[in-house]
Amino acid sequence: MSFTITEEEKTALLADARETIAAHLEKRSPQYQRGENLAAAIAEGRSALSLPCGAFVTLHSEGHKLRGCIGRMAASGALEKTVQTMAIEAAFGDPRFPPLNKEELPHCEIEISVLSPMEKCSNPRSVKVGVHGLYLIYHGRSGVLLPQVPVEQGWDLDEYLDYICTKAGVPPKSYEAPGAELLTFTATVFGE
Repeated sequence: MSFTITEEEKTALLADARETIAAHLEKRSPQYQRGENLAAAIAEGRSALSLPCGAFVTLHSEGHKLRGCIGRMAASGALEKTVQTMAIEAAFGDPRFPPLNKEELPHCEIEISVLSPMEKCSNPRSVKVGVHGLYLIYHGRSGVLLPQVPVEQGWDLDEYLDYICTKAGVPPKSYEAPGAELLTFTATVFGE
């Protein structure tokens, strides 16, 4: 996806995610802050925040431990709404973790990954570790890995390709099987 996201937009999305979670914990309506220029750009459709983009929100607890991560590969609504929705899901809907509590929020760091459109990958050897995220669909199962995951885990290309199969719940090398669909995407990743 050829769009840019400004520092002001990144700051607004991170603030939105934190405010969305805080408001949910405090049982109140969120109060989102926008500067005059950003508000006008959003209203006129000139901001990345108004574009329909997939996004993931990741929460890390102290020690950079994963505390929740939920996202959408694509979205039909505005990026700002997708991030707000995914913030709630990452904090309270990730089945791997109990719902976040009020005492944890100040100790969590928020990371957002804004996704480009996906492209079919006809040559898995062309995948660039740390640049491309992977989405595998095979036999009714699917799995996704964001571009930063193999770097964080120290995986080489073969490990990365095998792990996307594991994530999808299918045998290693399934990405090469007839009927398998391997897609790549890039992400703009930023955090607090």
